[in-house]
Amino acid sequence: MILVHLANFAHTHAALAMYFQDAPQEIGFGPAALWAQMGIPAKIVVILLFIMSIWSLAVMIDRALYFSAARKQSREFAPKVAGALKEGRLDEAIKVADRSKKSHLAEVVTAGLTEFRSFGSGGAISDEQIESSKRALERSEAIVHAKLKKGLGGLATIGSTAPFIGLFGTVVGILNAFKAIATTKSQGLAAVAGGISEALVTTAFGLLVAIPAVMTFNYFTGKVESFDVEMDNSSSELVDYFIKQSHR
Repeated sequence: MILVHLANFAHTHAALAMYFQDAPQEIGFGPAALWAQMGIPAKIVVILLFIMSIWSLAVMIDRALYFSAARKQSREFAPKVAGALKEGRLDEAIKVADRSKKSHLAEVVTAGLTEFRSFGSGGAISDEQIESSKRALERSEAIVHAKLKKGLGGLATIGSTAPFIGLFGTVVGILNAFKAIATTKSQGLAAVAGGISEALVTTAFGLLVAIPAVMTFNYFTGKVESFDVEMDNSSSELVDYFIKQSHR
């Protein structure tokens, strides 16, 4: 009985030794080592994800700067143009709007005031003049809305596709791990370490690219909706101003 136990122990010890000591070389887990161990498909996946991350970062910075400038100039623009219109100085209101190039409100208001002034300053204000100004406001709102959403479609695409691109790299890494087992006829950790590390790196990179893209897309979409409400309110107030002027 004792001899049987000793034989089983020796067999188990030999199997464990084979499992952990099959590796002829050390597996590195630094960035350079992981890159060197990757196959061509995994490298293509990483390069593609890197390009997507640079693109999304550029969009984030561009939209953050644009929205910040739009908010700042609109806060300065609104009281100035309101005061000019209250005093009946239409030309002064247009000049104030022209100076606020990055303000979403200024661009919309300028379109309405310019169309209203194109009918001339003398005589009674007609319904056609008010309707024409209203249509100009609506067209300008649509144009500004498109400007505000510039690049957000790309963020949404990156946020939704990056995890799947990383998942493709995961599948390739797992396949490489099984291929290494079949090639080396070994069941040790060293045989699958390269493929598993490749799979995990591409998965993590895909998530790293996707999560910020989704978060910033939702944030900027909320900002665009807020700007749309402000433009709608400004357009409505300007149309009300035209109607009041026509009744004087």
